[in-house]
Amino acid sequence: MKGADPQTGEPNGIAYVTLNRPDKLNSLTLPVLDELISVARTIRRDRAIRVVILSGAGGNFSAGLDFASALKSPAKLARTFAPRPWRGTNTFQEAPWAWRRLPIPVIAAVEGYCFGGGVQIAAAADYRFTSADASWSVLEAKWGLVPDMSGIASLKQILPIDTAKRLAMTGEILTGEKAAELGLASEVSSDPIAAAEELAHQLIARSPDSVAYAKRLFDETWAKGPRATFFKERVRQARLLTLQNTRIAQKLGRETKSIGNAHSSADNRRLTKFLPRSVR
Repeated sequence: MKGADPQTGEPNGIAYVTLNRPDKLNSLTLPVLDELISVARTIRRDRAIRVVILSGAGGNFSAGLDFASALKSPAKLARTFAPRPWRGTNTFQEAPWAWRRLPIPVIAAVEGYCFGGGVQIAAAADYRFTSADASWSVLEAKWGLVPDMSGIASLKQILPIDTAKRLAMTGEILTGEKAAELGLASEVSSDPIAAAEELAHQLIARSPDSVAYAKRLFDETWAKGPRATFFKERVRQARLLTLQNTRIAQKLGRETKSIGNAHSSADNRRLTKFLPRSVR
Protein backbone atom coordinates (compact mmCIF):
# COMPACT_ATOMS: atom_id res chain seq x y z
CA MET A 1 0.00 0.00 0.00
CA LYS A 2 1.27 3.43 -0.85
CA GLY A 3 0.15 5.29 2.24
CA ALA A 4 0.17 2.80 5.11
CA ASP A 5 2.28 -0.20 4.31
CA PRO A 6 1.66 -3.19 6.61
CA GLN A 7 4.51 -5.67 6.83
CA THR A 8 3.78 -8.60 9.12
CA GLY A 9 6.86 -10.39 10.36
CA GLU A 10 6.20 -14.05 11.07
CA PRO A 11 6.80 -16.14 13.09
CA ASN A 12 7.75 -13.40 15.56
CA GLY A 13 4.19 -12.10 15.84
CA ILE A 14 5.03 -8.44 15.13
CA ALA A 15 3.14 -6.43 12.51
CA TYR A 16 5.17 -3.51 11.16
CA VAL A 17 2.91 -0.74 9.85
CA THR A 18 4.78 2.01 8.04
CA LEU A 19 3.43 5.40 6.98
CA ASN A 20 4.90 5.38 3.52
CA ARG A 21 4.90 8.75 1.73
CA PRO A 22 8.51 9.70 2.45
CA ASP A 23 8.63 12.31 -0.33
CA LYS A 24 5.79 14.15 1.47
CA LEU A 25 7.13 13.57 5.01
CA ASN A 26 4.45 10.87 5.38
CA SER A 27 1.71 13.50 5.46
CA LEU A 28 -1.81 12.11 5.73
CA THR A 29 -4.16 12.16 2.75
CA LEU A 30 -7.79 11.05 2.94
CA PRO A 31 -6.94 7.71 1.25
CA VAL A 32 -4.16 7.15 3.79
CA LEU A 33 -6.67 7.63 6.62
CA ASP A 34 -8.93 5.02 5.02
CA GLU A 35 -5.95 2.67 4.67
CA LEU A 36 -5.00 3.05 8.32
CA ILE A 37 -8.50 2.01 9.37
CA SER A 38 -8.51 -0.92 6.93
CA VAL A 39 -5.09 -2.16 8.04
CA ALA A 40 -6.09 -1.99 11.71
CA ARG A 41 -9.17 -4.10 10.96
CA THR A 42 -7.08 -6.65 9.08
CA ILE A 43 -4.65 -6.91 11.97
CA ARG A 44 -7.50 -7.32 14.45
CA ARG A 45 -8.72 -10.39 12.55
CA ASP A 46 -5.27 -12.02 12.51
CA ARG A 47 -4.83 -13.56 15.95
CA ALA A 48 -1.28 -14.63 15.17
CA ILE A 49 -0.25 -10.97 15.40
CA ARG A 50 0.77 -10.13 18.95
CA VAL A 51 2.16 -6.57 18.72
CA VAL A 52 2.05 -3.69 16.23
CA ILE A 53 4.95 -1.31 15.60
CA LEU A 54 3.95 1.95 13.87
CA SER A 55 6.65 4.01 12.17
CA GLY A 56 7.27 6.31 9.24
CA ALA A 57 9.40 5.79 6.15
CA GLY A 58 12.36 7.98 5.28
CA GLY A 59 13.29 9.16 8.76
CA ASN A 60 10.04 10.95 9.62
CA PHE A 61 6.93 9.72 11.43
CA SER A 62 4.33 12.06 9.89
CA ALA A 63 4.07 15.78 9.21
CA GLY A 64 0.30 15.61 9.74
CA LEU A 65 -2.64 16.15 7.42
CA ASP A 66 -1.92 17.00 3.79
CA PHE A 67 -4.34 19.93 3.60
CA ALA A 68 -3.68 20.63 -0.08
CA SER A 69 -4.60 17.07 -1.00
CA ALA A 70 -7.65 16.97 1.29
CA LEU A 71 -9.09 20.21 -0.07
CA LYS A 72 -9.01 18.92 -3.65
CA SER A 73 -12.08 16.78 -2.96
CA PRO A 74 -14.66 18.77 -0.94
CA ALA A 75 -17.30 16.03 -1.23
CA LYS A 76 -14.96 13.33 0.14
CA LEU A 77 -13.74 15.73 2.81
CA ALA A 78 -17.34 16.24 3.96
CA ARG A 79 -17.91 12.47 4.11
CA THR A 80 -14.70 12.07 6.10
CA PHE A 81 -16.08 14.46 8.73
CA ALA A 82 -19.36 12.55 9.05
CA PRO A 83 -19.42 10.23 12.10
CA ARG A 84 -20.30 6.57 11.74
CA PRO A 85 -23.04 5.84 14.31
CA TRP A 86 -21.90 2.26 14.96
CA ARG A 87 -18.43 3.33 16.12
CA GLY A 88 -18.95 6.91 17.32
CA THR A 89 -16.08 8.37 15.28
CA ASN A 90 -15.58 9.94 11.88
CA THR A 91 -12.75 8.87 9.58
CA PHE A 92 -10.35 11.52 10.91
CA GLN A 93 -10.90 10.22 14.44
CA GLU A 94 -10.98 6.52 13.62
CA ALA A 95 -7.67 6.50 11.70
CA PRO A 96 -5.71 6.96 14.98
CA TRP A 97 -8.30 5.51 17.38
CA ALA A 98 -8.53 2.19 15.50
CA TRP A 99 -5.10 1.39 16.96
CA ARG A 100 -6.29 2.09 20.50
CA ARG A 101 -9.22 -0.28 19.89
CA LEU A 102 -6.96 -3.20 18.99
CA PRO A 103 -6.74 -5.92 21.67
CA ILE A 104 -2.96 -6.04 21.25
CA PRO A 105 -0.24 -3.54 22.22
CA VAL A 106 0.62 -0.85 19.67
CA ILE A 107 4.05 0.79 19.84
CA ALA A 108 4.90 3.98 17.94
CA ALA A 109 8.53 4.51 16.91
CA VAL A 110 8.98 8.22 16.19
CA GLU A 111 11.80 9.90 14.31
CA GLY A 112 11.92 13.23 12.51
CA TYR A 113 8.68 15.16 12.18
CA CYS A 114 5.67 14.16 14.27
CA PHE A 115 3.18 16.97 13.76
CA GLY A 116 -0.58 17.36 13.99
CA GLY A 117 -2.27 14.16 12.91
CA GLY A 118 1.05 12.37 13.34
CA VAL A 119 1.04 13.23 17.05
CA GLN A 120 -2.53 12.00 17.32
CA ILE A 121 -1.68 8.65 15.72
CA ALA A 122 1.31 8.27 18.04
CA ALA A 123 -0.76 9.31 21.07
CA ALA A 124 -3.31 6.59 20.32
CA ALA A 125 -0.56 3.96 20.58
CA ASP A 126 0.11 2.28 23.92
CA TYR A 127 3.80 3.23 23.99
CA ARG A 128 5.81 5.87 22.14
CA PHE A 129 9.58 5.67 21.64
CA THR A 130 11.20 8.77 20.17
CA SER A 131 14.61 9.84 18.97
CA ALA A 132 16.05 12.72 20.98
CA ASP A 133 16.08 15.05 17.98
CA ALA A 134 12.56 14.27 16.73
CA SER A 135 10.16 17.22 16.42
CA TRP A 136 6.74 16.93 18.07
CA SER A 137 3.91 19.45 17.80
CA VAL A 138 0.14 19.53 18.24
CA LEU A 139 0.28 21.76 15.19
CA GLU A 140 -3.46 22.36 14.73
CA ALA A 141 -3.13 25.57 16.77
CA LYS A 142 -1.08 27.06 13.92
CA TRP A 143 -4.12 26.77 11.66
CA GLY A 144 -6.64 27.99 14.22
CA LEU A 145 -7.90 24.48 14.89
CA VAL A 146 -8.03 21.95 17.73
CA PRO A 147 -6.72 18.35 17.65
CA ASP A 148 -9.78 16.53 16.35
CA MET A 149 -8.30 13.21 15.17
CA SER A 150 -9.08 11.59 18.54
CA GLY A 151 -6.30 13.75 19.97
CA ILE A 152 -8.30 15.16 22.87
CA ALA A 153 -9.26 11.64 24.02
CA SER A 154 -5.67 10.39 23.77
CA LEU A 155 -3.85 13.43 25.14
CA LYS A 156 -6.01 13.66 28.24
CA GLN A 157 -5.03 10.08 29.09
CA ILE A 158 -1.29 10.60 28.81
CA LEU A 159 -0.75 14.22 29.91
CA PRO A 160 -1.67 16.43 32.86
CA ILE A 161 -4.47 18.76 31.84
CA ASP A 162 -2.34 21.91 32.00
CA THR A 163 0.28 20.37 29.70
CA ALA A 164 -2.35 19.10 27.26
CA LYS A 165 -3.98 22.54 27.11
CA ARG A 166 -0.65 24.28 26.63
CA LEU A 167 0.39 22.07 23.73
CA ALA A 168 -3.03 22.24 22.04
CA MET A 169 -3.30 26.01 22.46
CA THR A 170 0.25 26.98 21.44
CA GLY A 171 1.33 24.38 18.88
CA GLU A 172 4.77 24.57 20.50
CA ILE A 173 7.40 22.41 18.78
CA LEU A 174 9.13 20.01 21.18
CA THR A 175 12.26 17.93 20.79
CA GLY A 176 11.93 14.23 21.45
CA GLU A 177 13.68 14.72 24.77
CA LYS A 178 11.19 17.40 25.83
CA ALA A 179 8.25 15.31 24.61
CA ALA A 180 9.41 12.46 26.85
CA GLU A 181 10.01 14.81 29.76
CA LEU A 182 6.41 16.04 29.51
CA GLY A 183 4.99 12.53 29.02
CA LEU A 184 3.92 12.96 25.40
CA ALA A 185 6.50 10.31 24.47
CA SER A 186 7.17 7.31 26.68
CA GLU A 187 10.93 7.09 26.31
CA VAL A 188 13.88 8.49 24.34
CA SER A 189 15.97 6.03 22.34
CA SER A 190 18.84 6.35 19.90
CA ASP A 191 17.04 3.69 17.84
CA PRO A 192 13.25 3.87 18.35
CA ILE A 193 12.55 0.85 16.14
CA ALA A 194 15.01 -1.33 18.06
CA ALA A 195 13.55 -0.12 21.36
CA ALA A 196 10.05 -0.91 20.10
CA GLU A 197 11.16 -4.39 19.06
CA GLU A 198 12.78 -5.05 22.44
CA LEU A 199 9.53 -4.16 24.23
CA ALA A 200 7.53 -6.15 21.68
CA HIS A 201 9.51 -9.30 22.46
CA GLN A 202 8.91 -8.81 26.19
CA LEU A 203 5.17 -8.52 25.53
CA ILE A 204 5.16 -11.55 23.24
CA ALA A 205 6.67 -13.61 26.08
CA ARG A 206 3.41 -13.20 28.02
CA SER A 207 -0.03 -14.69 27.47
CA PRO A 208 -1.76 -12.84 24.62
CA ASP A 209 -5.00 -12.98 26.59
CA SER A 210 -3.65 -11.40 29.78
CA VAL A 211 -1.93 -8.71 27.68
CA ALA A 212 -5.18 -7.99 25.84
CA TYR A 213 -7.18 -7.74 29.05
CA ALA A 214 -4.56 -5.57 30.75
CA LYS A 215 -4.77 -3.11 27.86
CA ARG A 216 -8.56 -3.18 27.88
CA LEU A 217 -8.87 -2.77 31.64
CA PHE A 218 -6.68 0.31 31.74
CA ASP A 219 -8.36 1.86 28.69
CA GLU A 220 -11.86 1.17 30.03
CA THR A 221 -11.30 2.26 33.62
CA TRP A 222 -8.62 4.99 33.52
CA ALA A 223 -11.14 7.76 34.21
CA LYS A 224 -13.53 5.67 36.33
CA GLY A 225 -13.73 5.23 40.08
CA PRO A 226 -12.49 2.25 42.11
CA ARG A 227 -15.89 0.53 42.35
CA ALA A 228 -16.36 0.26 38.57
CA THR A 229 -12.72 -0.74 38.18
CA PHE A 230 -12.96 -3.48 40.82
CA PHE A 231 -15.99 -4.95 39.03
CA LYS A 232 -14.22 -5.10 35.68
CA GLU A 233 -11.10 -6.57 37.31
CA ARG A 234 -13.17 -9.43 38.74
CA VAL A 235 -14.95 -10.12 35.46
CA ARG A 236 -11.80 -10.13 33.34
CA GLN A 237 -9.82 -12.22 35.85
CA ALA A 238 -12.60 -14.79 36.08
CA ARG A 239 -12.52 -15.16 32.30
CA LEU A 240 -8.73 -15.47 32.23
CA LEU A 241 -8.88 -18.30 34.75
CA THR A 242 -10.89 -20.35 32.23
CA LEU A 243 -8.49 -19.90 29.30
CA GLN A 244 -5.88 -22.35 28.06
CA ASN A 245 -3.27 -19.61 27.59
CA THR A 246 -3.46 -18.86 31.32
CA ARG A 247 -2.65 -22.48 32.11
CA ILE A 248 0.22 -22.38 29.61
CA ALA A 249 1.58 -19.20 31.24
CA GLN A 250 1.38 -20.78 34.69
CA LYS A 251 3.20 -23.89 33.49
CA LEU A 252 5.93 -21.79 31.87
CA GLY A 253 6.17 -19.68 35.01
CA ARG A 254 6.84 -22.77 37.09
CA GLU A 255 9.46 -23.94 34.59
CA THR A 256 11.39 -20.67 34.80
CA LYS A 257 10.91 -19.98 38.52
CA SER A 258 14.22 -21.57 39.50
CA ILE A 259 16.11 -19.45 36.98
CA GLY A 260 14.97 -16.18 38.53
CA ASN A 261 15.28 -14.35 35.21
CA ALA A 262 12.23 -12.74 33.63
CA HIS A 263 13.89 -12.87 30.21
CA SER A 264 15.14 -16.44 30.21
CA SER A 265 15.55 -18.61 27.14
CA ALA A 266 12.24 -20.26 28.03
CA ASP A 267 10.57 -16.85 27.76
CA ASN A 268 11.99 -16.46 24.27
CA ARG A 269 10.27 -19.69 23.19
CA ARG A 270 6.85 -18.72 24.49
CA LEU A 271 5.44 -17.50 21.19
CA THR A 272 5.40 -21.06 19.89
CA LYS A 273 3.85 -22.36 23.13
CA PHE A 274 0.92 -19.95 23.43
CA LEU A 275 -2.30 -20.49 21.51
CA PRO A 276 -3.85 -17.74 19.37
CA ARG A 277 -5.51 -15.01 21.40
CA SER A 278 -9.01 -15.82 22.69
CA VAL A 279 -9.86 -12.23 23.66
CA ARG A 280 -11.45 -10.39 20.77
